[in-house]
Amino acid sequence: MKRLLLAMAVICAVACSTPKSEVATEVAIIPQPLSLVQHDNNFTITPATALVCDAAELAPIAAYLQEYVAVKSAESAPATNYIALSLDSSLAEEEYHLSVSNDAVKIVGGGYGGVFNGVQTLFQLLPSEVYTKQMPLPAEVQGCEVKDKPKFAYRGFMLDVARTFVTKENVLRYIDYIAYHKINKLHWHLTDSQGWRIEIKSHPDLAKVGGFRGGDSPLCAALGKWNEKYGGYYTQEEIKEVVAYAAQRNIEVIPEIDLPGHSAALMRIYPDMLCNYTNDELAVNGNYDSRGVVCATKERNYRILEEILAEVCALFPSKHFHIGGDEVNMSQWKKCPDCSAWLRKRGYTDGHKLEDMFIARIQAILAKYGKVPSVWNEAAFGGGLSKEALVHGWKSAKVCKEVMMKGYRTIFMPQEFFYFDMRQSDHETGPVWGGAFDVRKTYSFDFEKQGFSPEEVALVEGFEAAYWSESLLSQGGDKSLDFIDYQTFPRVCALSEQAWGKNGGEWEEFHHRLYTRHYDRMADMGLNFRITPPNVKYEDGLLSVEKIDNSTLYYRDDVTGKVRKYRKAIRTDKPAKYLFWAEYRGAKSPEVAHKSHYKTIQPKVKLTSSIPENPKRGYDRVAKYANRMDTQRTCHAGDWLLFEFEELVECRKVKFYAGYFTSPSRLFPAGYLEISEDGTTFERVAELNEVGQVELINPRPFKAARIVATASYIGGSYIRIGSPEIYPKY
Repeated sequence: MKRLLLAMAVICAVACSTPKSEVATEVAIIPQPLSLVQHDNNFTITPATALVCDAAELAPIAAYLQEYVAVKSAESAPATNYIALSLDSSLAEEEYHLSVSNDAVKIVGGGYGGVFNGVQTLFQLLPSEVYTKQMPLPAEVQGCEVKDKPKFAYRGFMLDVARTFVTKENVLRYIDYIAYHKINKLHWHLTDSQGWRIEIKSHPDLAKVGGFRGGDSPLCAALGKWNEKYGGYYTQEEIKEVVAYAAQRNIEVIPEIDLPGHSAALMRIYPDMLCNYTNDELAVNGNYDSRGVVCATKERNYRILEEILAEVCALFPSKHFHIGGDEVNMSQWKKCPDCSAWLRKRGYTDGHKLEDMFIARIQAILAKYGKVPSVWNEAAFGGGLSKEALVHGWKSAKVCKEVMMKGYRTIFMPQEFFYFDMRQSDHETGPVWGGAFDVRKTYSFDFEKQGFSPEEVALVEGFEAAYWSESLLSQGGDKSLDFIDYQTFPRVCALSEQAWGKNGGEWEEFHHRLYTRHYDRMADMGLNFRITPPNVKYEDGLLSVEKIDNSTLYYRDDVTGKVRKYRKAIRTDKPAKYLFWAEYRGAKSPEVAHKSHYKTIQPKVKLTSSIPENPKRGYDRVAKYANRMDTQRTCHAGDWLLFEFEELVECRKVKFYAGYFTSPSRLFPAGYLEISEDGTTFERVAELNEVGQVELINPRPFKAARIVATASYIGGSYIRIGSPEIYPKY
């Protein structure tokens, strides 16, 4: 019955009106078209197939199509065997009609975007090898009629290159990936406290100096690579190249210069832009000013910012310009004699009034250059923001609704659905503060369930997902996009469905389209995507797993290390020692195990340190195995953490944390672990990794463990310590 219902859902989803016997190939498009009628009059592309387009403005799309399909341009359509691209002003800009018959493939769009969308649907009607740009001909195109248009005009993805630099080549690569999924906006987060990634010719040090951190840079090392100088930035010529590349693929690039907070990189290059007070830097090792908020009352600051913004405006054709406005540390303004005087003079006590003034000033600068601001949702609750602005609602669907009710055009990107840097399950890597979720959660976003009426949904501007790159360095992410691929695909596929209008069915129907056809496409795109892990079951001494797609299953014996292909249930009285995963053409699921594998023990323990504790999150929390304790200052070389246990601990694995356990910050940047069997004599056994953590496999019994810092952490004011994770013997 379950399979029958699934089959019925798939057939209904493609809106197929032909007799069942005529349907030779299941069409599975992502995002699902508004209307698709399948028939058996297939078209065959051969080396002799002609490509024609009826408007000069479509020439870039024709050239793009020819990169993937080896057809030749023709001045006019022959009687048969051709692909035609054309415009129809009666259609909306991104609307398209695609017709596949024995004689021709015809793609008609309301504008450039509509025709490009039609080409992407054509790609999904072809063998997946089309994405390799080496598809052999002849190639058959499934016969069908498609009438389609997006529900939302804004379908975006935000790529953070400020926290960790991503090379131009990898940005171009990622633009291809989102274009394949009909995403039409790239929100490019170019500056933040950790780096300045765009060349400014009037202020060259911003990129040449602020684009690098660590070593002799005035920007401290952050988020990894503690012992070297690293980073990068884009020249203005490279920016133009990215913008043009994206435009050919129907993607508008929207720059972000994050202001007035998240600006420590700018402040380190131009410290005079800070507020007029001496900061107490004792907690951060006394030699690094960690402030990151632009002083709102220095008139010179606005002149500098206009010089910067004018250059950036000239590089990006988009009318939208993201100026941040999020998470401003108001305490820095309140400590400033000039900013606090500005507030007193006007009878204000709330620092948000200064942000309103700052936003209004920046908005006026942008208006001179024909731009309107985009902001994060925090900036929408004052009085300084024009109703023309786009507001990116990231905190929650509730906040998005509040922003909409204030009359702002709102981009939906609630963190618990659309922050794709978040880990995808409890036992994978990545931040967790926005929740752990996978593609199913993203696909599950539903306006009605979130309390929105149809009238309110009509006011939504669109959707956006975000990838923040704090944890990318610790994954080797400055060398490749493999980790970004894994974190964002197939979640981008669910984003695409949501932003297009979610014309498909429930999760089972979407997932069926995903694994039956789209896995192959993503593999041929070159994506290192994530596969949904199998389900693990243990019953009557038999450990079994069930795959939910067309992948191949493997397992590893955690004691012997042997890896085998999974073929049948395993009889065992120790289900905890087996780990399972799925693979498909190079893509892989996370490893999963029976719940007993994740069971930990919590022997009585006491934590002391050479660093004073923060009484709000004191060291006594370790006895309750709380997930974080905070120090009162950062660490110096030689500082230590001592974990003392009442009884001798015997285990198969233990993890110690001298840092923020979900993100590489607030940590011991270097150090080592030593353990003691008697609590007195210690032996050095392992080095900390670059995220302040250490793991021991099958350690000898210990009664105490001590982590010793060998380097000072600069740039943060405290260390976040996690309780040890201790796993019992099998």
